[in-house]
Amino acid sequence: MNTSGKVIKCKAAVLWGLKQPYSIEEVEVAPPKAHEVRIKILATSICRTDNNASTGAMPAKFPVIGGHEATGIVESIGEGVTTVKPGDKVIPLAVPQCGFCSACISPKSNFCEKIDITGKGVLSDGTSRFTCKGKPVYHFMNTSTFSEYTVVEEGAVVKIDASAPPEKVCLMGCAFSTGYGAAINTGKVTRGSTCAIFGLGGVGLSIIIGCKVAGASRIIGIDINPSKFERAKAVGATECINPKDYTKPINEVLKEITGDSVEFTFEATGNLDTMVDALASCHMNYGTSVVVGDPPASKMLTYDPLLVFTGRTWKGCIFGGWKTRNDLPKLVADYMAKKFDLDHLITHVLPFNKIRDGFDMLNKGESIRTVLTF
Repeated sequence: MNTSGKVIKCKAAVLWGLKQPYSIEEVEVAPPKAHEVRIKILATSICRTDNNASTGAMPAKFPVIGGHEATGIVESIGEGVTTVKPGDKVIPLAVPQCGFCSACISPKSNFCEKIDITGKGVLSDGTSRFTCKGKPVYHFMNTSTFSEYTVVEEGAVVKIDASAPPEKVCLMGCAFSTGYGAAINTGKVTRGSTCAIFGLGGVGLSIIIGCKVAGASRIIGIDINPSKFERAKAVGATECINPKDYTKPINEVLKEITGDSVEFTFEATGNLDTMVDALASCHMNYGTSVVVGDPPASKMLTYDPLLVFTGRTWKGCIFGGWKTRNDLPKLVADYMAKKFDLDHLITHVLPFNKIRDGFDMLNKGESIRTVLTF
């Protein structure tokens, strides 16, 4: 049935307010307007950021359809769209690449001004394409992939290899690209170096993969949940440690076991104290520490300025530094060429209507990435 130009009724996971669970609802998805694309989602995975929308750690406008890590097929396009067409396999982009703002024009930046990490919840014309029970429902991070259909702006979608498996490459929409790029692009990990990764979720494991590809000789995974250690070692960690096993601060532990040679540290939890721990754990003069985990909204960080005065470099990282529309097709091609493996990042595959089970496992520390299929 041709749905182009028509409102589509479908299932979506809606957050009605703070501290509430995702609820499967029937929603109406409007046709795309000019320079917009409507996508049929094939697979979407659960990220900690989606959970943070319900806790308030990530800003969102309620009610909202969450999700931002997905693969889909273009169902229809609005007037003026030239870079994708109906039938294309695509990845929606939580970090767009409009191509016109100062960040997109600069070769040094990927922080497109179209990004929505402040919870505006609407597209460029100031409105939403979703309604439910007669009320508008808002967008999340430009994408809202917890829906059978979603609408995004042309700058927030990229065509990928038609043969790429959707339940695997959906991780390119956030976790893998962010972590892998944090090591390759932002940290610029060097061959023979020692790296420490704080937090061994989907992003943390992807950082390990990036460190391994970059040629790091020692890769130390750090987490308070030792059940994650086996997967960390499977993707390239040379050893794993649990800070709870020591009475000393973790930076002192790392200094002792490495002979004060940790050159690169990565924080992948979004915890403020851990960000400072990671900074303190890299070498006081030539060390580089990268903040990769989403920091909680409206929180301030306190640290000793001596930590950077001695020469450390402290960097932030958005989506691994990739220019999304330019670089994601290349990352998918690298995956198809078996340059890296995503299987160890995926612990569960569930039907979309089991989304609450996926979040339960995330919050209990029982999953890395749960992929939802439609």
